[in-house]
Amino acid sequence: MDRYSFSLTTFAPNGKLLQIEHALAAVGNGSTTVGIKAANGVVIATEKKTGSSLIEVSSLQHMVKVCDSIGMVYSGMGPDFRVLVTSARKMAQKYRRIYMEDPPVRILVKELASVMQEFTQSGGVRPFGVSLLLAGVDDRGPNLYQVDPSGSYFPWKATSIGKNMVNAKTFLEKRYNGDMELEDAVHTAILTLKEGFEGQMTEQSIDVGIISTIPSAQEGESTPAFQCLSPAEIKDYLSNIA
Repeated sequence: MDRYSFSLTTFAPNGKLLQIEHALAAVGNGSTTVGIKAANGVVIATEKKTGSSLIEVSSLQHMVKVCDSIGMVYSGMGPDFRVLVTSARKMAQKYRRIYMEDPPVRILVKELASVMQEFTQSGGVRPFGVSLLLAGVDDRGPNLYQVDPSGSYFPWKATSIGKNMVNAKTFLEKRYNGDMELEDAVHTAILTLKEGFEGQMTEQSIDVGIISTIPSAQEGESTPAFQCLSPAEIKDYLSNIA
């Protein structure tokens, strides 16, 4: 079996591409990340731990805005995530130049998954060592998608990736309600992270992002807007669930 571990383009006798299995192991070693789709938006949250107290925590970026209507977070290898963020932003800009609007979430997810899939069948490359959660709002309403190193992607009501994903998913299965509002979803996401969190959770040790609709300049219309909560806002939520 070991002789198949080093080849990305050769299937093992059991039908698996072992380099993808190793990539998923890298994801499993990453920070626990949670996504929840609410009735009026989507919440994504992740642990933000450092290897040393001397690191500037504010410089760590686990969660990014791809465009106004879509945000993205990862578990796994940070450098691989940066490459995919650049690709996703270029895709979003290309779509906007043609159609004068942000891409639907499913379109961006499909394009991004295609990039990741290409790296599973080409010689001289390796799979991306990250899984992604993409949160967005489009004409179909709130959307939450997961993209894996294999290029597979799935829509979810609520899910988790990373180190503590099994326990987090079990917790979400008990707590998730399809009618919950965004405010409740934020509390549930933080509680889910807290279940497997080592040490004391503070506003500096987690990132929380929300996507919802806000009133636009045109009367009677609203536009989706993704934002990462500030440490002060996260502190308020933590004080409410303490």
